[in-house]
Amino acid sequence: LDDPGLDIAAGEEFLQKVFQILLEEGVRKSMDVTQKVCDWKEPQELPPLLDLELRSDGEGEERLLQRCRDVLRFSVRTGHPRFFNQLFSGLDHHALAGRFLTETLNTSPYTYEVAPVLVLMEEQVLAKLRELVGWSSGDGIFAPGGSISNMLAMNVARFRRFPESRSRGNWDLPRLGLFASQESHYSILKGAALLGIGTDNVHLVRTDKRGKMIPEELEKEIQRVKAEGSEPFFVCATSGTTVLGAFDPLDAIADICALHGLWLHVDAAWGGSALLSPQLRHLLAGIHRSDSVTWNPHKLLMVGLQCSAFLLHDSSVGAPHPEFPPWDASRAPSVILRVPCPSQGLLQRCHGVGASYLFQRDKFYDVSLDTGDKSPQCGRRADGLKLWILWKAVGTQGLGRRVERAFDATRYLLEQVKRREGFQLVMEPEFINLCFWFIPPSLRGQESSLEFWDKLGKVAPAIKEKMIRRGSMMVGYQPHGSHVNFFRQIITNPAVTRQDLDFFLDEIQELGWDL
Repeated sequence: LDDPGLDIAAGEEFLQKVFQILLEEGVRKSMDVTQKVCDWKEPQELPPLLDLELRSDGEGEERLLQRCRDVLRFSVRTGHPRFFNQLFSGLDHHALAGRFLTETLNTSPYTYEVAPVLVLMEEQVLAKLRELVGWSSGDGIFAPGGSISNMLAMNVARFRRFPESRSRGNWDLPRLGLFASQESHYSILKGAALLGIGTDNVHLVRTDKRGKMIPEELEKEIQRVKAEGSEPFFVCATSGTTVLGAFDPLDAIADICALHGLWLHVDAAWGGSALLSPQLRHLLAGIHRSDSVTWNPHKLLMVGLQCSAFLLHDSSVGAPHPEFPPWDASRAPSVILRVPCPSQGLLQRCHGVGASYLFQRDKFYDVSLDTGDKSPQCGRRADGLKLWILWKAVGTQGLGRRVERAFDATRYLLEQVKRREGFQLVMEPEFINLCFWFIPPSLRGQESSLEFWDKLGKVAPAIKEKMIRRGSMMVGYQPHGSHVNFFRQIITNPAVTRQDLDFFLDEIQELGWDL
């Protein structure tokens, strides 16, 4: 124990070599259109190539460096300009620097004492996001993904309506009812199951042909659920649905929520970044009337996984929950005046338990900066740092231009799809989700055939298999309602050019020509 148990000099030398590999193999090749998006291997091929087995003895430096190269080589390059597969893509150098900083600091922003910079940074970023929503006050926390942010909204809404649910659970509550559109994210159903509300009590409201919640149908569902003896408490509207990119009419939904006294949550995980663009923020008109918002900057802003903000409009303060540990005055230094327990915001009243080994109330600084008790988590990543670095680098206007560029790229691709034979839109896009079919020559002119749609539904999976095996690009597909499989093209990466978009259509045409 007299000497360190780590070879620090050797460790630093190893890191320098790894950083060079990251720069060359991970960053440069990821953004180089001449490289493959993926070097596809079958599941049975990868284990021997990676040597996944963990052994009793360690390996030498050269072998470890090769392991790092192999991880990069056989992984999908999500930063590639021809990766269109998810609602996230691209690689921003400033945000990546923020991610490196986060990993290097290796701390949790639950208390000011262990993460002073990160706690203040998170509060500043959350305040700026709330300002863009249209709130001058409120609260919030970063969560591990939009699904958890949506679940936090459900839990806080239930607590505000039924404070006793925190200690007594659901057993003596009325049967609860919550509402979301047929196009809502699956996390609403998962959240109802996780929180004990029950998926049977999630009422999916009909949408119009563009995927927007129909307010009149929401009203009917609320009335029906009330008549059946349940108690509605929560409505989730969506700003940017996963497949079609639809934006629910927030003002009309807010009117209904106000009439019935329901919590309005807006899942803007995908579409929230449109608030940064003066040209596009109208898509979220009325979002300022919501009680809470989910917003994922790791999607359209290219901050990097993961970065999801749960934003809360409520700025009320109150006494802690009765089960909060009592104040022990004998432990406070006699020379400092201590307040037995500060008032808490809604998030902390809902989730806080005041663990005495973390959230001591006799600390020498302002303990309101110990924000970790707002979250159900204990350890938590400092996901606000990379967004803060990116925001500092490009500013609010730069972020807005990034959103507008993605929108403009989608409009360019839309015009090309309309001009090309064999490409058929599912519908005109409202946002950045461009949904279309490719009809091979063998199926053209057969639209009236009984077998046409069944055969067309097999085209997108076949083309995708070919493109992945070739490594040329990646794009998502799915069936939707009565529609058979179609492509959903998403552009979030500002490195994407017209040449990449032309290549995208050319490649689909080439791969699907003989189907």
